[in-house]
Amino acid sequence: MKARRIFVIVCIVLLTCAVGGTFFLYWTLSPVDAQDTTAVRIEIPAGSSARLIAQKLQAAKLVHSGFVFYLCARFGLIPHDFKAGTYDLSPAHTIRDIAQILSEGRQVYIIVSFPEGLTISKMAHIAEEKELCSAQEFIAAAHDSALIAAHAVPASTLEGYLFPDTYYFTPGMSATDIIELMLDNFYAKLDELGVSPQMAPQTVHENIILASVVEREYRAAEEAPLIASVFANRLRDGIGLYSCATIEYIITEIQGKPHPDVIKYADLEIDNPYNTYKWAGLPAGAISNPGLVALSAVVNPVQTDYYFFRLTDPQSGTHTFSKTFDAHIAAESLYTKKAAGR
Repeated sequence: MKARRIFVIVCIVLLTCAVGGTFFLYWTLSPVDAQDTTAVRIEIPAGSSARLIAQKLQAAKLVHSGFVFYLCARFGLIPHDFKAGTYDLSPAHTIRDIAQILSEGRQVYIIVSFPEGLTISKMAHIAEEKELCSAQEFIAAAHDSALIAAHAVPASTLEGYLFPDTYYFTPGMSATDIIELMLDNFYAKLDELGVSPQMAPQTVHENIILASVVEREYRAAEEAPLIASVFANRLRDGIGLYSCATIEYIITEIQGKPHPDVIKYADLEIDNPYNTYKWAGLPAGAISNPGLVALSAVVNPVQTDYYFFRLTDPQSGTHTFSKTFDAHIAAESLYTKKAAGR
């Protein structure tokens, strides 16, 4: 009778433990709060162990038990190939949900688009508006002498080397990291265009300067190679580029004045190495960060006999290209007549 009583007690204890264990396991695997979808941002540093990640999750109140999360990952009960990065998780996630997100690397991204033809200072304002970094930090990184030297750029700034594109940045990236990513993209694009890595940095730099001018001059993509050919011909013959875009750069970026509605004759006399009306050859540096169209037009040039171009259709942005100055003047008259006839 006594043995039977002990047996019953043992069974009750075991049953209680089983029920309690099952409940505990169910509790630890369930969401901390299934109704709370508030995003909790968590940073997973590179090289973090599963145990450290489990501790961070528990500290952030995203899992009931970091130890159980660790055991599940350790024994392959949940995805466990966790990737470093910044994540938005919520108490409504189960530990399997969390493990899946971390394993797939579904990070938080700040999506930023930089249009073609912007200067560093204008890119910096976009970066600040998107809360990536301050404009001052962005500009400082683009003028970092160590970074410039590391990429063998023969200039005091990375103007022209920050490729305009749509980027997926992660929160907390430093301004230097942001600039590095844009630089890497730029050199990848040069590779796509067939620019040899063995090309002398000075030659690459001169191409970039010319592309930055072409970028600010063309509006119809099919005309970019023709505009590039005009500039190439003028450079070859020692004729000034006569680009209004370089004057605009002086006024807005160097003098810090508002963008002019018109370029005045007095502006053409500004004594500055970026003034392509006053001096022959390339301006002192890039005047924008060119996109693929302008870069391609310069590194894969077409041969023409054109020395002049003039806007003849403001709506389409198309130009008339001329071989002689007389034809260039005639193009100006054509445009005037066209405008007056409307």
